[in-house]
Order: sequence, then C-alpha cells, then structure tokens
Amino acid sequence: MGGVLGQIRFLDFQDIQQVKILGGRKMKKIFKKLVMVVGFTLLITLAITVISTDEASAYSWSRTLKEGSSGSDVRELQIRVAGWAADSPTRTYVAIDGQFGPGTKVAVMRFQRAYGLVADGIVGPATQAKLNDLERSNGTKHFSYSEFYSKDGSGFSGGRVSSTTVRENVRRMMYKLEAVRVKIGNKPITVNSGFRSISHNNSIPGSASNSQHTYGIAADIKSSGVSLTTLMNAAKSSGFSGVYNGGTFIHADSRVEYSYGAQYWYWP
Repeated sequence: MGGVLGQIRFLDFQDIQQVKILGGRKMKKIFKKLVMVVGFTLLITLAITVISTDEASAYSWSRTLKEGSSGSDVRELQIRVAGWAADSPTRTYVAIDGQFGPGTKVAVMRFQRAYGLVADGIVGPATQAKLNDLERSNGTKHFSYSEFYSKDGSGFSGGRVSSTTVRENVRRMMYKLEAVRVKIGNKPITVNSGFRSISHNNSIPGSASNSQHTYGIAADIKSSGVSLTTLMNAAKSSGFSGVYNGGTFIHADSRVEYSYGAQYWYWP
C-alpha cells in the first residue's frame, strides 16, 4: 500500500502543477488515472482477502487415507462422503466412526467416480483437493448454514440439543445434500425447512412433538424442474434413513445415526 500511496502523492503533486498549466481538460484525464490506480489496488486487496479466507477454511489433510486407516481425519472424510452411501435407494449409511472400512471405501469410490477422479478408494492429494473444493467457511459449496436456520429467527438455538451440536449436525447434512444435488443432475436444491426451535416446531400444524428438525438432522427440500420421486430416490441413496414425500417437498433425515434420533428407518 505504501507504493500506491506514493503514486497518489506523486499524482497529487503533478496534478496541481499540470492543472495550473493545462486547465480543466487535463485535470479530468489525471483524475481518471488516479481513480484507476486506487480502484485497481482495492480490487487486488479484495481478491487476496477472499483467497486467504477460502484457504483458511480448507481442511488440512496430512496424509493419504485408505482402507485400514483410522483417526479424526478419517472421521472427517466419512462426513464428506456420507452422501455416497449407495448408487440406488438402499437402507444403508456411512458410519462416522473414524475407521476406514469397506463401507467408507466404496463411498469414496462413488465420490471419486462422480467427480471424474480415479476410483481406487484411496484418498490422496487429488481426492482431498476435490473434497476441499466442496468446503466453505459458511457451509458447503452449494449450501450455507443460514438456509437451515429456524424460521422464527432463533438461528440454531432453542432446539433439543445445543446450538453447537445443531450446527455440526447441519454441516453433516449439507455434505449429504451435496451428493443428492449431483445425483439429480447438479440442479439447485431449495431448503424449505431445516432446523426448528422447539417453539417454532410446536407452531407448525401436524408437526411431530419430537421432530428430527429440532435436532438439526432433518431438512425439507425441493428442486425446480426435478420430480419429487427423483429427488426422493436420490435422498434414499445418500444415507438418509427418514425419507418421505410431503406433497410439495421431500423430507430427509438421518434419524438412525444419532442416539437422540428416531431409531428406525422410515421410508413410507
């Protein structure tokens, strides 16, 4: 910035001298030049800030992961490929346990195949880069936390678990929805209802008293131009254990994965 300020000071001095000699027309040209210099500098500064923010939010993978690996990085991997639990409607899900077993491997292979990578089930630099490409500081590539806030203005507060737990549950759900989005042809998905505070849930006619929404593990979704049947089948292949057609939306939740969720599959 010092160099830019120096240019501005230099331009200011030159402007004053030239304005005295050449008058208004020359002043306009010099003023335009000054605006371009300052504007270009601000643009570069903004770009650097955005890039730095994205880099700061990226998960740091420290090793190649493969079947037999274990640890917190495997757990993070499982969260990100959970939506690739199956190729077609199947009552299965990727266990988030930090153990890289056969279920995690096939989910990784489906993820790799979907994103044009070598489908070998080994999570090296190329796969890790693609996983991080889906990450954003405010959610995932195509979903943000704010889309899942309770409609009564309480954000992630007032549910049956803490707001921190809700936020993490929503993060896990967003990665599943990224997979659903790919499976329906990369069509945008609208979240009609995500997390609900207990008071907001109670204000909705016909809502279950122990709704999965109050834990942040459910979402009601739709996609313009995509049939509800297609969307429902995509959800059923993405590890969601509670899926049903709501008439104008598809409800999807991960009830069986949580000790406080409903412990049964619900696919009416």
